This record gives sequence, C-alpha cells and structure tokens, in this order.
Amino acid sequence: MGPLEGVKVVDFSVMISGPLAAMMLADQGAEVVKVETPGFGDIMRLLGTSKNGMTGIFANNNRGKRSLVIDLKTERGRDVIHTLVKDADVVIQNFRPGAMERLGLGFEHLAAINPDLVYTSISGYGSSGPYSDRRVYDNVIQAASGLASVQADPKTGEPAMFRTLLCDKSTAYTAAQAITAALFARATGKAGGQHIELAMIDTAIAFLWPDSAMDAALLDDDANRQPTLASNYAVTRLADGFASAAAVTDSEFAGLCATYGRAEMADDPRFVDTLTRMANANAMVVELAEAAASCSLRDFVSRSQEHDVPASKINTLDDLPSDPQVMNNDVFIEREHPLAGQVREPRPAARMHATPQRIGRVAPGHGEHTLEIIAELGFDADELRAAGAIS
Repeated sequence: MGPLEGVKVVDFSVMISGPLAAMMLADQGAEVVKVETPGFGDIMRLLGTSKNGMTGIFANNNRGKRSLVIDLKTERGRDVIHTLVKDADVVIQNFRPGAMERLGLGFEHLAAINPDLVYTSISGYGSSGPYSDRRVYDNVIQAASGLASVQADPKTGEPAMFRTLLCDKSTAYTAAQAITAALFARATGKAGGQHIELAMIDTAIAFLWPDSAMDAALLDDDANRQPTLASNYAVTRLADGFASAAAVTDSEFAGLCATYGRAEMADDPRFVDTLTRMANANAMVVELAEAAASCSLRDFVSRSQEHDVPASKINTLDDLPSDPQVMNNDVFIEREHPLAGQVREPRPAARMHATPQRIGRVAPGHGEHTLEIIAELGFDADELRAAGAIS
C-alpha cells in the first residue's frame, strides 16, 4: 500500500509542471483523475515522438491516472466537477491567474463545496504583480530567473539554456512536496484545506540559489569572493570519448593526475593543495585538458576507479538501460501500452520499504475513462451529451 493510498486528486493541469506533480502523487498511491478539454486535451498529447496518438512526453508525465473529458464551459460540465471535488483531497491547476475563477472553479468556489480541499495553483510569475498575466514556458523562466546566466560560456559570457525542462520539473517536485506537507498538516489538525500558490520563477530561483548564488548571498563589500562550485564544470575530452571528473581534495587530485598518466602533476608547487590549485586554476585546467586528451576512455574508466576518483564516462540515454549500476538499482521497467506499444519508464526514485511506491496504470487515452467516472458520480451519459458536457 502506497503512502498516499486513499487520497483523491483532481488534476486540471497541462504540459509538465502540474501533470508531473500529479503523477508523483499517483506513484505514491493516490487516485488521480485528469480532467481534459474536448478536442485534443493536454497539448502534450500532440508534441514529440508518438505512436497511435500517444506521445512519449505525455506517457512520461501521466501514468497512474484516469482521463475525464468534460466541457468546463457548460453548466452541466461544471456540475460534474463540483460533484467530483466533493470528496477529493487535492486539486492541481496551472492555468494563468484568473482562468479557473472565470470558470467558477477557483479556490474560493471549490473550497465552498469542500472546505478540506488542498488546492494547488501553479503559474509562471505568480497571481499578482507586473508579469502575472504573461504567458510562459520553461525556457522563458530559465531566462527570467537567472538560470540561463549561470550556464554562460566561461570564455564568451554568452548565456545558455538547460536542454531539459528544468523549471517545469523542479516546479512539479516542489508542488508534490508542498501538497504532501499540506495533507500532513490537515491530517495532524494544524490546518484544514488550504490554497497553495506556486510560481515557476520562485521555484527556479530557489533551485539555483543554494550553490549558484554562493557569491550573491553575501552582500557585504569585504566578502572574499570566489567562483561558484560549478563554474568550472566542463566535459572532459578524452582521446576517444567524453567523461566528467571532479577532484576537490588533495588525494582526489593526485588520483586524477595518475588517471591521466601524469602523477607528477600532483607535486607541482602550483597544484600542491586546494588553495594553490584555486589560485592557479586557469593553468591547472589547461594542463589537465592536455593530459586528458591523450587518455583513452577505457583507461580513464579503469584508472579513475583504481585511484578512487569521482568520475564517469558520459552516458547517452540509450546507454542507461544496460549500465550495470542502473540495472542493479532496477531503475527501468518495460511494459505494453495499448496505444504506444512497448514503453520504458523509470520507477519512482525513492524506495519506501514500509509503504512502497508503485507504477500505476499506463497513461490514459484522451477521455478513456469518461463514461466510467461519470457513472461513478451518478450522472447520466445521455443527459450530459444533450447538455453538451461530453461528446
């Protein structure tokens, strides 16, 4: 039994930030109904690699859910939603501020029906302020939050984007944590239902701050300024491949030098300890790069392990299923999807021994469970069709 067994979630959200949060709750045992609009529903159903109308990105963010297609602009459609949320625990929505209120489905409306509801609103910039009505996507928040600036090329200073939807995903993880905290507060009598507001820009800034803002955090002029820990992150170019290594301690640096076949570098007065290496970082980086260029990937892997150096070859996504540690951790499952065919999915990362998480049902087709859900709620399908609430 998962830790959220018995929790009911109504997921109005689209794209990544809300759906991924809801899927994490489903992985932990919650019952999740994904409410979609007529037509194509969540736009993630249309983007990227697909088979028989099921895209990989939709499948990756919506497993464990049932799909209800309902026209929220109709009175009877809203009646269905009001009935659905009467005994729900959580609502998640990520539309622009005011959109749900205009439909009569905002926090105040639904809390009047169910005072114990944990209602989560995700937006780009927040519910108020000069940017609150702006449309955003992940890359826009990467730019606005400063994340793109910390990815700047150290030689040219040109900003760069993370080539993954980092802001969407970190917002999803933050939302899932906040929701479970609110459910705990409710269960322990600290609060009843409540409204959680989460802005993507806030999440992105909070994400980068612990390390990337180590310089920006200290405001006094006499602070001893140093580069951030990740400012020298770079791909190591070997003779026949790519890798990454880190050498913070003296023993790790000595091991890295030995890995490259240049053990004598560890005795160079410029690199003899952490402080001198920091003072001579530019020269050190050049000499390490030259040494790496003559080292084979095979030697790098074996020697770095021999010398206890934190290091790895750079895996591709295709490499992961056969990686020995990934296999040992039983990260992936493969199963049949009725539309997409054979699919590969990672298990929930946290392994809970007393209340294990689960891999729920495969991602639903658009409206796959509409008739099932409205019957459970006590509505007549023909009457809802006549009212234009369902098709």
